[in-house]
Amino acid sequence: MSNADASALVVFSGGQDSATCLAWALNRFDRVETIGFRYGQRHEIELAVRNPLREGIADAFPNWAPRLGPDRIIDLAVLGEVSESALTSDIDIGMRDDGLPTTFVPGRNLIFLTFAAITAYQRGLKHVVTGVCETDYSGYPDCRDDTIKALQAALNLGMGSHLVLDTPLMWIDKAATWRLAAELGGSALVDIIREHSHSCYLGDRAHRHDWGYGCGSCPACDLRANGWRIFTEGCSA
Repeated sequence: MSNADASALVVFSGGQDSATCLAWALNRFDRVETIGFRYGQRHEIELAVRNPLREGIADAFPNWAPRLGPDRIIDLAVLGEVSESALTSDIDIGMRDDGLPTTFVPGRNLIFLTFAAITAYQRGLKHVVTGVCETDYSGYPDCRDDTIKALQAALNLGMGSHLVLDTPLMWIDKAATWRLAAELGGSALVDIIREHSHSCYLGDRAHRHDWGYGCGSCPACDLRANGWRIFTEGCSA
């Protein structure tokens, strides 16, 4: 790969998926930067765990540390202002009449990836890495493979670029995401993700579980806990 081809920008929320994607990118590319978004999310604690995650990974894996470049957080508060969602408003977590979860923030990943693509374009980075998947998810339409492919085409047409939107988790479930972390960095990486990443929609960092911190009852905690259970049962088999 050329220098540009060997570079990536990771959409890094501070959750399990994006932390695994960061490790995946550091293992694959020579130059890796990260970007996060403040959009009025109720679980804004996810932004606070980003630095401990980055630092923990860099400290534990000195071969990756030189590859880890700058981080930035983009303020997209307007998204929370125009979205009526359980992630941005005081709405109960459940299902909407149209079958989508109330946690669905319309256009969130489209906007995130557009701003990430702009940043990658300006920074001379070839790849944009995101942890979306349609295997073990909440039914969000902007996590689908077809959506990402269409967006990649639109972004490149609109900017005259050749960016690649990488989705290393697209076809794997949460248990396989834990396994991928173990394959990339062994128990050290798994422990860093367990301890420092945040997935809970309610922003709960008071309750510690085998799989990490969270309320233990929201959909994000359920997915993470079930994936951990299957992963650990496989390890002990």
